[in-house]
Amino acid sequence: MIRFIKWFFLCVVLFISGWILLNLALVRYGASQLKGQLAIVLNTTPVSKVLLDENVPDSVKARLNYIQAIRTFTVDSLGLKESKNYTTFFNQHGKPLLMVLTASKPYKLESYQWDFPFLGEVGYKGFFNFKKGREEEKKLQDEGYDTDYGSVSAWSTLGWLKDPILSSMLYRSDGQLAELIIHELTHSTLYVKDQVDFNENLASFIGEQGAIRFLSSTFGKESPELSAYIFRLNDYQLFSRYMIDAAAKMSVLYSQINDFSPEDKLARKDSALKEIVIHLDTLPFHSPLRYKGLFDNKKPNNAYLLNFIRYDAQKDSLKKELEELYKGNFKLFLAAMKDRFGK
Repeated sequence: MIRFIKWFFLCVVLFISGWILLNLALVRYGASQLKGQLAIVLNTTPVSKVLLDENVPDSVKARLNYIQAIRTFTVDSLGLKESKNYTTFFNQHGKPLLMVLTASKPYKLESYQWDFPFLGEVGYKGFFNFKKGREEEKKLQDEGYDTDYGSVSAWSTLGWLKDPILSSMLYRSDGQLAELIIHELTHSTLYVKDQVDFNENLASFIGEQGAIRFLSSTFGKESPELSAYIFRLNDYQLFSRYMIDAAAKMSVLYSQINDFSPEDKLARKDSALKEIVIHLDTLPFHSPLRYKGLFDNKKPNNAYLLNFIRYDAQKDSLKKELEELYKGNFKLFLAAMKDRFGK
């Protein structure tokens, strides 16, 4: 028996050692991410303590209390999972914390996939080490991929760690802040392996619709807070649908130029992308300046367009399901989603 146990543990050690050697780059990345995440989590302050600190401005305390009200609403009215997320605070001192990289094939709207343990295939990769992220982006560009690399204002650890309130969140409008918190709390409630587009669309949908309900409940149906959010949301939805349609048109173009020379393919692609930018000015936004100059310094590419498919393309069907099957009841809707995916 003792010999068997020794043999068993030896096999386990050899297996783990072999896996680490074969996945050394992944292990190093995981260690870097863990280091970055812990540097934040271990330097947070409980919200309860911040609220008692006489040196903290009342304006900051008001925003922290506002987030606690959002947290309560998500559990009581939307049916999201209760957690300790957003009960701690981290001061960024004005610095970005996390960059996210996405990539796509140059002549096909197909996302580059990274494979992670537990999460499965994911179409984006985060970096606390911005230089490492830029190096990986350059490597993908050298291989011919379109890339998009930029900072994010929040992320979810899916319940593995206690997600903190970041100081940058406090500068968001009432509606945008509610949407952000509800979006991230949706991830910690339901996250389906290998279904990144569904996960992000679900979180975006619940974030937006949940924010509308929260603002209406908190400030009133005729409140300026709700009106401002809906105007901004309508503009974004108009912009997003335009980009999703643009992605569909680019897919048609790529199928038509598949046999063209590399030079001709690139010329046709560049021309089509320029047209997308030019016609953006024709959209009837509530705020005409909302997206003015967005592409002055950087034109859209496949990776950029895929972001809208990842976050927005399924929201209309989710809304239809919520309203027609569950009569607008988010708790029933979420319970059905959990049953559907075995969560």
